[in-house]
Amino acid sequence: MMLALLTSMFMPRAQASGLLKPVNSTYQDLTIQTHHVDVVIEDGYATTSIEQVFYNPNDDVLEAHYSFPVPQKAVVGEFIYWIDGTPVIAEAVKKKEARKIYEDQKAKGNATAITEKDDFKTFEMRVFPVQPKQTVKVRLVYLQDALLDHGIGRYVYPMEEGGVDEEKNSFWTRNDAVEQAFSFNVTLRSAYPVDGVRLPAHPNAVITETPDGEHIQWQALLSNQQGAVVEEGEANAGQTVTPVARLDQDVVFYWRLQDGLPGRLDLVAYRDPNISSKGTVKLTFTPGDDLVPVTQGRDWVFILDKSGSMSGKYSTLVEGVRQGLEKLPQQDRFRVVMFDNSTYDLTNGFKPANKENVSQVLAAIENVQPDNGTNLYEGMQAALKKLDQDRPTGVVLVTDGVANVGVTAKRKFLEMMEKHDVRLFTFIMGNSANTPLLIPMTKVSNGVATSVSNSDDIIGHLMNISSKLTHQAYRNVSVDIDGVKIKDLTPEEIGSLYRGEQLVMFGHYFKAGKGKVTLSMDVEGETRRYTTEVMLPETATRNPELERMWALSAIKDLEATMDYFEEKDRDTESAIEDIALEYGLLTDYTSLLVVEEDVFAQLGLDRNNKTRVETEQQARAQRKTANVSPSRADTQQPMFSQPAPTHSGGGSGGGSIGYVMIMMLGALALGRKLVMKTR
Repeated sequence: MMLALLTSMFMPRAQASGLLKPVNSTYQDLTIQTHHVDVVIEDGYATTSIEQVFYNPNDDVLEAHYSFPVPQKAVVGEFIYWIDGTPVIAEAVKKKEARKIYEDQKAKGNATAITEKDDFKTFEMRVFPVQPKQTVKVRLVYLQDALLDHGIGRYVYPMEEGGVDEEKNSFWTRNDAVEQAFSFNVTLRSAYPVDGVRLPAHPNAVITETPDGEHIQWQALLSNQQGAVVEEGEANAGQTVTPVARLDQDVVFYWRLQDGLPGRLDLVAYRDPNISSKGTVKLTFTPGDDLVPVTQGRDWVFILDKSGSMSGKYSTLVEGVRQGLEKLPQQDRFRVVMFDNSTYDLTNGFKPANKENVSQVLAAIENVQPDNGTNLYEGMQAALKKLDQDRPTGVVLVTDGVANVGVTAKRKFLEMMEKHDVRLFTFIMGNSANTPLLIPMTKVSNGVATSVSNSDDIIGHLMNISSKLTHQAYRNVSVDIDGVKIKDLTPEEIGSLYRGEQLVMFGHYFKAGKGKVTLSMDVEGETRRYTTEVMLPETATRNPELERMWALSAIKDLEATMDYFEEKDRDTESAIEDIALEYGLLTDYTSLLVVEEDVFAQLGLDRNNKTRVETEQQARAQRKTANVSPSRADTQQPMFSQPAPTHSGGGSGGGSIGYVMIMMLGALALGRKLVMKTR
């Protein structure tokens, strides 16, 4: 099916992807002539290709500095800069070394480009030179898992920055206008039947279908065709152009699998014995639904962030909390705590969820103006005090996690969570939110973290999350493989798995053959085991990108260890560097660097990533013309015999959205946190 959205105009917001220049600079802004995005979702992961043309309207040679939010769990390995009309593929280089080479080449007047990662906030791309009245072209490609939750897939192309880096925002001005042509095209190719797609921020989309072998291919197209595409090097002198699009609104794409599909194990592998005996495998477990409901009544604690970093998000907070509180049954109780530099108990303890109490609290929340710093620790402390041990409690924290007042050390937050018998469900609001703090807090409590975009379909998030709050969860999840040896399994720690979730693992194998896979999980003190047999192929060259995805998952394991103890370990950092350099990845420790081809040789930089990128490009081209490849590995011996996985958060049918979902609507709309106390 083809989904086309024509004439897309993005409404301006405070911060967005775009070209940067220093405040008070006397130069005209560099402009983005064209911005084209192509996304393919297939084989359980998404490949995003971004191609841009920048233009210099000035009479001097300048450097282009482009910034955009870090996509969630993205692995970046392909960066290309066109030099004299020829595409040059970047190599991964240690971060400090890469920046030094870039600055040296720039000082010599040579063509060069670099992409760096600014912690959890942004990717920063620099290109030199942009000649007067001329253009340059770049391409960036990244990979992400395309996970399902309750049979719903979600892809986000982030363009709206989080506005959390105040120092950076005060130094730079940003030009996010696309002057001539913008397009965003996503293609979904699924071996499982899909019965609908949705772009909630673009309701005027036109939907069409195209056959794809035995399946239907879905496409979503956002475009604005005013103006002609400007090729690299082409002048723009004398041309009057009106901006046709702005890069300040995320694009969110949902798809839904048909109801009634079975629980299953999918396997995708890459192994080319002509190159190496080592293969890479990706295992995706989709359990059926044997988790029973929890029917006890609840208390609810809302912790609302009213600090300055929530500006632009606070109105969503108010509307969300309104919809949540107004739907609570009167036998429930609620409490509202707000924080900025300090903490304010708005309700002075728990209140019955009657109409009068709800109206009074909503009026008080509406009158608040976001300001001051963020004392997140004090807000969390207040929420975890005075809980009724006889009532299950949901604690909803609405924040972007930018803690800058009071206690800010991650270790202190983790210790606080370890002292309480709670489950933390984290709703992370906006791009550039403090995921290095929020996600570890969630893991410590065996909860779930969910990122939320302003362009999201909040109802969909609520339906998924409410199911996790109202049903049992799998605990102490482990995977065992016999018969064939799979090494380097990642992630190392699985922890919990909630209703509707998938589990994805990567590993290496060195010999083809049949293996027995056992998934073990505890539910309410009972251990359940699910088994099947899989075949690891001798040759499989369709998905070379799996190697990079394994590398990213392995790096995340190493980073999680350092994050937990909040201590830099040089041995661990060296291990991360080694993996990133071997697999050509952009990380906190490595950058992607482009220099002229002869300079690579002069500097002694091997072109390993060039070879890897060319292999991946060839594989993508072959997949584009081939039929969808089924990936289910347990067809002969189904792994899960219980009822099919739930869809849309509440079973296989329709029905009303429960009060828990509606209550979370507000909290979810902003990025927040939900703690579930268990007895």
